[in-house]
Amino acid sequence: MAYAAQVPSRDFLWDVFRRVDKDNSGQISSDELQSALSNGTWTPFNPETVRLMIGMFDKKGSGTVNFEEFGALWKYVTDWQNCFRSFDRDNSGNIDKNELKTALTNFGYRLSEPIIDTLMRKYDRAGRGTIYFDDFIQLCVVLHTLTSAFRQFDTDMDGVITIHYEQFLGMVFNLKV
Repeated sequence: MAYAAQVPSRDFLWDVFRRVDKDNSGQISSDELQSALSNGTWTPFNPETVRLMIGMFDKKGSGTVNFEEFGALWKYVTDWQNCFRSFDRDNSGNIDKNELKTALTNFGYRLSEPIIDTLMRKYDRAGRGTIYFDDFIQLCVVLHTLTSAFRQFDTDMDGVITIHYEQFLGMVFNLKV
């Protein structure tokens, strides 16, 4: 992403980590992380997005992140926040269909109107025609993961693949989303 944030000092991150680690276990769970994150809408951060992010940075498969992993996760969330703000043209704290289309086009996706509409329906948790910050992260991570899986079979890069049903099932069930 071209929206890289500066990494805060180790002392700052340690202070944040200690405040988020409510049970002082030295590990941050999904519940602890969810309560610490804000999507700017006074609603809880989407638990599925939190689970996805913990899974991305949890190197040991424990379902939690330690301090080192937390630093990478912090940078990841901050980068996404800067990206989200750059596409939230009206500073509403959420992204509408046109802002989403602009963001995805800038990421290199060329998606049809019906697919954009499908993404809006899937990730518009409030049903108001907008996507919150946390749902935007989830949408982008899932889209990237699905695209990467598709590209493994699209060897000639023409956007068309022919696969057997079991290949499809293997592709989908092996995804980390």
